[in-house]
Amino acid sequence: MSPAATFSAVQTALSDLLRVHAPQAVLLAQLGEEVLRVQAHGPAEPSGPDLVPPDEWFDRGEMTWLTRDGALLGLLWTDAGQLVPDAAVQVLTMLLAAARLDGQGRETEVMVTQLPVATAWLTGELLVRKVSRPFLELFELSEAEVTGRSVQDIFADRPAWLGALAQAGAGRSVRLPDEQVTRTGETFWMRGEARPYYGAASAGVMLTLQDVSGEYERAARVAALLDTDTPAALLSDSGAVLQASHGLKELLPAAAAPATGAPLWVWPCFADVPSEPVRDLVRLAATGGAARAEVELASGGSLALSVRRTSEPGLLVAQGEAGAQGGRAPLGVMNQVLSLSEDATILVDHAGRAQLVSERAATLLGVEAARLVGLAVSRVMSELGVRLFTPAGEPMALPDWKEVPLPLRQEILLALPDGTVRQMELRVTGVGGEAGGSRGSVLLTLRDLTALRRAQAKIRHDARHDSLTGLLNRTGLREALGGAAPATQGQTVVCLDLDGFTELNAALGRTACDRLLIQVAARLNDLAAETQGQAARLADDSFALSLPGLGAPGALARVEAALEVPLRAGSRDVAITAALGVATTQPGQPGDAALTDAEVALQHAKRQGRSQRSVFDPALRAQVARAFELEEALRGALDKDQFTLLYQPAVSLRTGRALSAEALLRWNHPTLGMLSPNAFLDLASRSELIAHISEWVVQEAVLGRQSVRGALGKRFEEWAVSVNLSLEELRRAAGLRRLLPLLSAEGAPDIEVAAGSLLDHSQETLALLEQLRSLGARLSVDDFGEGETSLSALTRFPLSAVKLHPSLTARLPGDEKSVTLVQATIDLAHRLGLQVVAVGVEHQAQLDMLRDLGCDAAQGYAITPPLPASELVEWLREH
Repeated sequence: MSPAATFSAVQTALSDLLRVHAPQAVLLAQLGEEVLRVQAHGPAEPSGPDLVPPDEWFDRGEMTWLTRDGALLGLLWTDAGQLVPDAAVQVLTMLLAAARLDGQGRETEVMVTQLPVATAWLTGELLVRKVSRPFLELFELSEAEVTGRSVQDIFADRPAWLGALAQAGAGRSVRLPDEQVTRTGETFWMRGEARPYYGAASAGVMLTLQDVSGEYERAARVAALLDTDTPAALLSDSGAVLQASHGLKELLPAAAAPATGAPLWVWPCFADVPSEPVRDLVRLAATGGAARAEVELASGGSLALSVRRTSEPGLLVAQGEAGAQGGRAPLGVMNQVLSLSEDATILVDHAGRAQLVSERAATLLGVEAARLVGLAVSRVMSELGVRLFTPAGEPMALPDWKEVPLPLRQEILLALPDGTVRQMELRVTGVGGEAGGSRGSVLLTLRDLTALRRAQAKIRHDARHDSLTGLLNRTGLREALGGAAPATQGQTVVCLDLDGFTELNAALGRTACDRLLIQVAARLNDLAAETQGQAARLADDSFALSLPGLGAPGALARVEAALEVPLRAGSRDVAITAALGVATTQPGQPGDAALTDAEVALQHAKRQGRSQRSVFDPALRAQVARAFELEEALRGALDKDQFTLLYQPAVSLRTGRALSAEALLRWNHPTLGMLSPNAFLDLASRSELIAHISEWVVQEAVLGRQSVRGALGKRFEEWAVSVNLSLEELRRAAGLRRLLPLLSAEGAPDIEVAAGSLLDHSQETLALLEQLRSLGARLSVDDFGEGETSLSALTRFPLSAVKLHPSLTARLPGDEKSVTLVQATIDLAHRLGLQVVAVGVEHQAQLDMLRDLGCDAAQGYAITPPLPASELVEWLREH
């Protein structure tokens, strides 16, 4: 089958399926190179090349992903409160998976016939090519009995169908007349539709059959409603009496027989037969009006007769109105009272018959209110197909209203003829009794609680599910794991955190990243479903999934494989990595313990860098606890004056004169002693602590610079101090803004930035560095030559110096390759007008080699270790 023919057939099948199971739903489906918008009615419409849901789908309604093997095939959206059956979701997914261009060996035509409706695919010669399972079940046939046979053989006893199919074979879409089909002793009314189908190498016909037995049952129920003591009749458009109630027959003279089939106006119960007033009422009602008049009876007196159309085409109903009952409120007055109520109400007399029915009750039951008056309520509800259930779903018998204990108040489920189920509060109260103590009428009140219960259910659902992806949230996953019985085989939970998602969000925008998160969630949900586990979204870019039956290594491998294929963001592929933490409980332990342990392992993996894995070990908990305690202590370090700066001088290798010093931050922890920045800056960078620490470092460095200049006079009036600042921190909204007053007032110290941070060649980075230089700072690249380094950054940004990473000088002077590398770096920097400073120089031989290679300056233990501010002044006096 060609792709074009395949997609045409799939579009038709998708529309058919939506029309049967989800007429209000909207489907975005990926077919070939484009996305189509498919609805139950009307042709499919192109929606662009990308599977992108409209923004309003995120704001309201329910969105279901159609996925197969980790690939997102389509998105199905319904408005709030409308549910799509699981079977429909499965078949939609199957059809879209079969239609993929990479689906080798799949026949879409065969897959389409799996629709949950009776369907037959015929050749142009009306031979059966393929049929659906419901078709076989409807006619009690096997596939072998129909495949390859002519419809002339299969429908030999249905000439009307054969004639219609012949027209479809000639290229016309036709409707088959309604016919009865008997299966296992049960009779159904079936309505058919046949239309041409073009696909594969030849044309054909697609036949679909729909069960319309409900329509015929409703017509029968209309006739059954005439079983009443109220004068009433069911009429054709011409006025012929099709059915007459007992009440109307009782108005006939004793010797007269019912004249079924004769016009109502010739019935001998009326005076002056034929009765012109009755004829006029029928004619007016047949034209669509509502007719009511007082007509004279042959027995004397009059009858208030009304004639109107019914909801069934071609049928009229004539009905005489009941009069007021002595000793009670007039029914007209009570009807007005009931009409003001927002509840569905029915007034039932002592015999269980309806006296009054409010419009809300009639609308709820799907029947005109006037039809119910005078009928036994329980019998009518049974004939209409109304059923009662307890809130737990247990069937309830329709009560005998004469025997119901009063007052009654109970919540029930009401199953209506149209297939809907409403949650109702039923109240039964007495209206009055006879003087002898016998029971009078009762008032049935049905208050619809469906919206309230749905809102409550939605609140419960939302409290346990993520609004964007539909996965469980942390609370929902913990309940799912903790609420289940302890697993006999243990529980494995994997937690993951996407690497660099904050930067990706800034680059692509929130909407695109939300769609990436939906794709990740779809893959994880598929993976969890394969092992009958659960998937959850814990935070913005953090997920967790339980994988019962898998050990830690297998679980990690499955998750890595699920994330291996790049995601789609518009027209580009986005590769993702993630930190993974996994934990496994022992048999008999609660499953939610694994979630806690997996999160501990995840925190350990994140501290190791990008794309790291960690398996939970009890020792990790102690490490995480120490990190937490360290972060808590870090929050009070500034207030308690626990930070200090040490200064490591840089000396000119040409003159031997000290030129400047690098300010090195240290934390004098009360119990752990002196800590270097590597031990705590990562913790500080996760919060606003880093901004306060940076501000303190700059302020102290400026004071240290002033103290040297003030103590040593003109000899060191150009003394400089450099500090290490993070460009990522300065890019934050409050980063540079907090430092600007200090830098402007005192003059900025020299700034050292990491070589890796200059990989970003954006205009934002350039503007930031230009602003720092305008404040008096000389800019240098720190740790040059190690890790990721951009040589073009040396020409793009306003730099003054390059500081070599200690690993470049560590093997001097004995390693020839290292000598060559350092020499080339120094030559390159000098050609670009940059000074070169060697860092981490430990031996005199290294100093001598660097001097010979033309390096400008050096710092390290070969010159002096880092010094406190007071010792720095003394050291400078001596040197």
